[in-house]
Amino acid sequence: MSAVGITKSVGDPARRPTDGMLALAKDLAENRKRDAAEPSTVPARVYTDPDHFAREKGAIYDRLPQILCPSVLLPEPGMAVPHDATGRPLLITRDADGTAHVFMNVCRHRGTRLVEGAEVCATKKLVCPYHAWTYAVDGRLLALPRPDTFPDLDKADFGLVELPSKETGGLIWFAPHEETADFTLAETIGEDFHALGMGEQFLFRRKLHTVKGNWKLIMDAFLESYHVTRLHAQTIGPFFKDGVTSGDMIGPHSRSAVGRLEEMDGIDLTDMAQLRRVVTYAYQLMPGALVIPSPDYINVMVMMPQAHDLTLVEDFMLIPEPPATDKARDHWERSWALLDGGVFASEDFRAAELGQQGLESGAIDELTLGTMEGGIRRYHETVEEALRAAN
Repeated sequence: MSAVGITKSVGDPARRPTDGMLALAKDLAENRKRDAAEPSTVPARVYTDPDHFAREKGAIYDRLPQILCPSVLLPEPGMAVPHDATGRPLLITRDADGTAHVFMNVCRHRGTRLVEGAEVCATKKLVCPYHAWTYAVDGRLLALPRPDTFPDLDKADFGLVELPSKETGGLIWFAPHEETADFTLAETIGEDFHALGMGEQFLFRRKLHTVKGNWKLIMDAFLESYHVTRLHAQTIGPFFKDGVTSGDMIGPHSRSAVGRLEEMDGIDLTDMAQLRRVVTYAYQLMPGALVIPSPDYINVMVMMPQAHDLTLVEDFMLIPEPPATDKARDHWERSWALLDGGVFASEDFRAAELGQQGLESGAIDELTLGTMEGGIRRYHETVEEALRAAN
């Protein structure tokens, strides 16, 4: 599923779409489908079986590189934000040189949680609330009270535990383990996000949603356009028509495009501003994240499964610049209410919860997918491949 903005379109004229983005746009302009699919099925148990979820969690979320947040969550050097939703107490920081880090949010002295809360803080030092061991935002242990009581301690050996991470294309990724920290594909798909200028945006809103549904049911909604004119009939449905879509894969990551074919005549597809007025891209990133560039803003959603039937979803809205007037702020507030509160929360997330309720009943053994829902089948195949690779 893709989203649209309300009024205006933005784009840096110096930026050019990547070759992959341009190829999908040309598909749409020529009314050519690249992602045609055969009807298929998905077993209902992959959404309802707690044991299957535990295998997925261990093989995918506890192992593979994944997105934590957009870069603009930490827009300046000397910033930090706790992040707990992955099941680990993480601390994302940006050091004095502007480099992003992902640490365990744990003091090296007695294992106390170092930073409380969930809000971004601007600070050069991180002070443990228990014994005041003090760290820099680059993870170095700077000082500790009564160092004479630790006569053999070398501060260089007691920096914060850092996890592998990569900032690329305006997103911060991390990997739970060094042996699986291959960010090559993150960098590849990051070229699209760089072309969209995602790293230069302003974070307007951020919200954490609790969805009573399997994480894959949420992803499914963004892997097909069959539902858009129906589920979203009162919101964004009128902007779209069935069938004018195309998509491809970048490793396990999916890139799709929905076009307004009747508006594409005379459009210079190499001009990013013109392109974004008529083509809406959506990126479905393994294991569970979405990037949706609307004509005038970008939504980033990160899914963090908690149980087979419970998922936390953090939604970020990125806009080109801070609102300078009340009129501009009102424009962005309406956009945020439309997408986050309306399309996502009231429609897509609610549909996932209703799907979970129906599948838990045992009424059907498998989901039936039509030719417009091939993206779902491909996504589930990447999940299955990850399970096999971990065994």
